[in-house]
Amino acid sequence: MLANPLHVGERFVVLKTGADYKCQVDFQTIRALALVAVSFLVATSTTAFGQLRPADCARAAKYSESKRGISMLVMQNGRTIFEHYANRGSPGKRWPIFSGTKSFWGIAALAGVRDGLFKLDDLVSDTISEWKSDSRKSRITIRQLLSQTDGIEGASRLQRASMRDRNAMAIRLPTVAEPGSAFIYGPSHLQIFSELLRRKLQDRAITAYVESRVLNRLGLRHLNYKKDARGNPLLATGFELTAREWARLGELVLGQGNYHGRRIVSADLLREVFASSPANPSYGLTFWLNRQAPNGQEDDMERMLDLQWQSAQWTGICISKDAPADMVVALGSGYQRLFIIPSMNALIVRQGSNARFSDAHFLRLALGRGD
Repeated sequence: MLANPLHVGERFVVLKTGADYKCQVDFQTIRALALVAVSFLVATSTTAFGQLRPADCARAAKYSESKRGISMLVMQNGRTIFEHYANRGSPGKRWPIFSGTKSFWGIAALAGVRDGLFKLDDLVSDTISEWKSDSRKSRITIRQLLSQTDGIEGASRLQRASMRDRNAMAIRLPTVAEPGSAFIYGPSHLQIFSELLRRKLQDRAITAYVESRVLNRLGLRHLNYKKDARGNPLLATGFELTAREWARLGELVLGQGNYHGRRIVSADLLREVFASSPANPSYGLTFWLNRQAPNGQEDDMERMLDLQWQSAQWTGICISKDAPADMVVALGSGYQRLFIIPSMNALIVRQGSNARFSDAHFLRLALGRGD
């Protein structure tokens, strides 16, 4: 059973330790429209949702706990309004966020744009010159790497700890679809981006870059990069964070690229990560999107990712019909979640062990939209 909310001024805190596109598309036009849509969604979602209530959060926490959840943290308007720990979770306990790691590298990519290292629509082959003679790879852009729509095999084997040089392996992987035509989830895309960034930085380690441009500015240190024998970090997964630490990424997004007075990326640049692709309207650049709500069919993104990429249908689905369409999500396996809702100036962290869990039901409870 949950403890009663502790009321401190205007802050409520509950702490508990315990119990597939075969026609040609003008992608630039689509991207521009998508950016407009992001702004529209923020503007139109606000009226339908208001203040989050600790009592509703408590019901969501009870559900999460029953599904082996270890932590839930809710912030709105810059304040923590609810915090709950169970199943041996605690405020200071770091927990794997798995693919939630990708979103930090998405922000690092934006920092690279800001620093003039590249543009999102640059050809990868301009840097990885081995690709210039390949009819497909020579057309892949950095944006397609970050949106996992480059057409390259997903290659989950890149995550093995025994890998000697995952970057070399990644850039040699075959294409299995035309660039831009399919969403193929896997670690290969970001690992290729890792090699691109390494070459752009020349003598500087990419881990030092992400630390100086992103992580240190968020107060995040001593993270696990899961490096291979050659020292290449694994970008697709690896970070372990407390709920409070992971929330800082959400605060950065809510601050439109600003974290507690520290500008990390511009607001205009940040919006690029929330522009979807024709291949998957529910995915931006390392962040998941709820933009097909409320008319999309609710689906479990983890279940979808278990399907062969040729079988997955990404059109007409959403994470939650009852959550605002401007919600974006950093998502890790085992139902690690950082839900960020700009129109409500709110974020929700959920961490836990793998169990059958419904994002849609959890969000309905937390947002006070159902029982």
